[in-house]
Amino acid sequence: MFKTSLFAATVPAALRMYHDARSNGQTAHPLLEFVRLDNAAALARLGVSGDGLTEAEAAARLDEYGPNVVAQEKKKTFLVEIATRFFGNPINILLTVLAGISWFNDDTVGASIMLAMVFMAVFLSYFQESRTGRAVEQLRRMVSNTATARRVPEPAEGDDATVAPAGQKAEVPIDRLVPGDVVHLSAGDMIPADLRLLSAKDLFINQSALTGESMPVEKFAGVDADAKVPLEARNLCFMGSNVLSGSATGVIVTTGARTYFGALAGSLVGQRVQTSFDKGVQRFAWLMIRFMAVMVPLVFLLNGVVKGAWLEAFMFAVAVAVGLTPEMLPMIVTINLAKGAMAMAKKDVIVKRLNAIQNFGAIDVLCTDKTGTLTQDKVILERHVDTRGDEDERVLEFAFLNSHYQTGLKNLLDVAVIDGVDEALRQRLQGEYTLVDEVPFDFTRRRMSVIVRDRAGRHFLIAKGAVAEMVGICSATRTPDGTEPMTPALVAEAREVARDMNDDGFRVIALGLREIGTKAAYSLADETELTLMGFIAFLDPPKDSAADAIRALNDNGVAVKILTGDNDIVTRNVCRQVGFRVDKYLVGPQVEAMSDEELTVAVRDTQVFARLNPQQKVRVIEALHRDGHVVGFLGDGINDGPALRAADVGISVDTAVDIAKEAADIILLEKSLLVLEEGVLEGRKVFGNILKYIKMTASSNFGNMFSVLGASAFLPFLPMAPVQILLNNLLYDFSQTSVASDEVDPEYLAQPRQWDMGAITRFVLFIGPISSIFDYVTFALMWFLFKANAPEHASLFQTGWFVESLLSQTLIVHVIRTGKLPFLESRASLPLTVTGVVICLIGALLPYSPLASKFGFTPLPGLYWLYLGAILAAYMALTQFVKVRLMRRFGLL
Repeated sequence: MFKTSLFAATVPAALRMYHDARSNGQTAHPLLEFVRLDNAAALARLGVSGDGLTEAEAAARLDEYGPNVVAQEKKKTFLVEIATRFFGNPINILLTVLAGISWFNDDTVGASIMLAMVFMAVFLSYFQESRTGRAVEQLRRMVSNTATARRVPEPAEGDDATVAPAGQKAEVPIDRLVPGDVVHLSAGDMIPADLRLLSAKDLFINQSALTGESMPVEKFAGVDADAKVPLEARNLCFMGSNVLSGSATGVIVTTGARTYFGALAGSLVGQRVQTSFDKGVQRFAWLMIRFMAVMVPLVFLLNGVVKGAWLEAFMFAVAVAVGLTPEMLPMIVTINLAKGAMAMAKKDVIVKRLNAIQNFGAIDVLCTDKTGTLTQDKVILERHVDTRGDEDERVLEFAFLNSHYQTGLKNLLDVAVIDGVDEALRQRLQGEYTLVDEVPFDFTRRRMSVIVRDRAGRHFLIAKGAVAEMVGICSATRTPDGTEPMTPALVAEAREVARDMNDDGFRVIALGLREIGTKAAYSLADETELTLMGFIAFLDPPKDSAADAIRALNDNGVAVKILTGDNDIVTRNVCRQVGFRVDKYLVGPQVEAMSDEELTVAVRDTQVFARLNPQQKVRVIEALHRDGHVVGFLGDGINDGPALRAADVGISVDTAVDIAKEAADIILLEKSLLVLEEGVLEGRKVFGNILKYIKMTASSNFGNMFSVLGASAFLPFLPMAPVQILLNNLLYDFSQTSVASDEVDPEYLAQPRQWDMGAITRFVLFIGPISSIFDYVTFALMWFLFKANAPEHASLFQTGWFVESLLSQTLIVHVIRTGKLPFLESRASLPLTVTGVVICLIGALLPYSPLASKFGFTPLPGLYWLYLGAILAAYMALTQFVKVRLMRRFGLL
């Protein structure tokens, strides 16, 4: 029965007591109460039986205590979001103030433009980012983690009301778990909440995220009267940790923000580690700010001194500052990343963290296991033989008992063994043997054992594992003539049988047996004096597409390295079958013996790393980092969590264990290198389009700096009215909002791309001043040819430069966006082309429109357009020439 009053009075009160204790500097914690209770008392304290909650009880508790979500950032209201965007950018505040001043001075046009820019920077970015954010969140929901909870089904009509239904295992989304849920844990599981253990078997937990301690911690069920703080309690497990080995059941005490991990993560909401891309964008923004810091005071002083109109000089300087500000950059970046995430989703690649997209495109080394990438990920049991290599049905039977009765995570090998036994044999073995206990798998022993009882009451320990580790604990071997003591000759014979199968491409697992006395509990110490029964051999057929996928990755500048826990013979055999060249390989013990410096050198020409444990995989990735590589790691197993976190981009699959999916930045819905290659290219495309906007904006602003400084110093009037500068900036920014839709040249996508501020600076220094050259040509044209050389003709001069500036900025995009010949060898996307054409038409028609007088424009003479056409053609040609020279000297821009 759901004891609402008991539960409501216990947990919330305990939580309040905890918070009060913390505020008073005390160390008391409500979880300590559960540490000192036995199982029955702990369950009673939570108002639940050992069978778990009913669905109705779980739903009621979910309503009361909310979803099991850690540090969920509160969604801001519309008004708060708008206010944050407005006040978070001082340019918006300045523009609004200036708009008010302009309005009171009857400059309604200038005020309208300034307010339009604020609207664009605040509202347009909000609506765009909200729309793309919702789309990306829907993609993330395609990948979810679940926990195995025990839930009591609601009684069906006609059931005996006096008999309580038994709890049944069910996969429940982690965010739907509630206090009082009884959950089952096995190797590879995330701890879904703070919980009190009810039972545990050889349970080892990694709780380094909470304590910083890298060594696993063994946990036990039962009372722990010695614990002084919860993290030291051996019968508590905490959200944020994960199961390395063993199995357990526990009852959830606290969820979500009330957990230990929730308290820690609550202070980190909204924070994340900056990638090289984040840092690069930040450096670019500061570069523009430094430009402004130098430029704006100079422009203000020059115009004030030369022309004597200080208010006009101030307004002009402010307009120049606005023109230099890349206020659309955050929106452009977000839209590009979100669009890339949605494009990747169409290719079965789900992006969990948007900022990982750029690193995804920058990968130049991909580390991956062979299973499912080089092979089909469909393991088939092919042989079951004795130690002499002859088929043996008893080996299959004992292998089935081991795989069937182990309660931990059943891997592909276990599934293959179970599927390899027909239904009749399966029923007979389940009838003859019952499970007594087990010794779960871990990556140190590389084996696992079950203890079963036959009908006669005898207990047998059945172990299976890696050949080397199993042979080491066997004191006898089973032969057709009976059981014989293990001798060096028999060891060599058994190893030769296993090696021959490895050479044929089989993955070989050894099987050992021991009749053992009755005990209350069994442990690792019982895995001795076994009889080697034989071997089971599996085939994971090579994937037909593996060779093409590896070739495609190599062609795109991504080297593939195999990191596997399997033995080197099988791994090299699979590599040979798929055409993956292996010139050099290393095994775990060799990696372990190397210093960091030796390993850094060794990874350069080593293609295969076999028999690796989790920490050795991390060492290989760290060695690649030291050698200057951007590393992606594809993994889906229990032992892949550390490597996924160590890599620049962690990649997993939707079928992976919880800890792997949680640690990954990218989730593949299909475990395939071909899918991965498409995702890498999409990442490079996103980065390329963002870089286009940055290069175009930076070079344009740098060129304008020289033009404005020169014009301010020598002209007796402003080269462009403040309202015209603002309008120019507004129209140009609008033309760039569709850059996310642009295509990227195949040549650019062919190699990994990393943020290179030096290359951006070089581009700006060479390309930027070219625009100033043609600005000065326009100045000369207006001054000498069209006689716009006195204050009374300032409007004509300003109109001429406005049109030339807007059209040149908009059209030069087509030259800068590609390394090829624009329009002929590479064309912009239709949206980018259309927005550019529309903005050019608006700029050309404005001087002749009814709005001309409001912006201070004057109709331009027909001859102007002939000269303008020549200026634009010469500008684009010179920019193309300099761009090609830069490419020949420094490579692709």
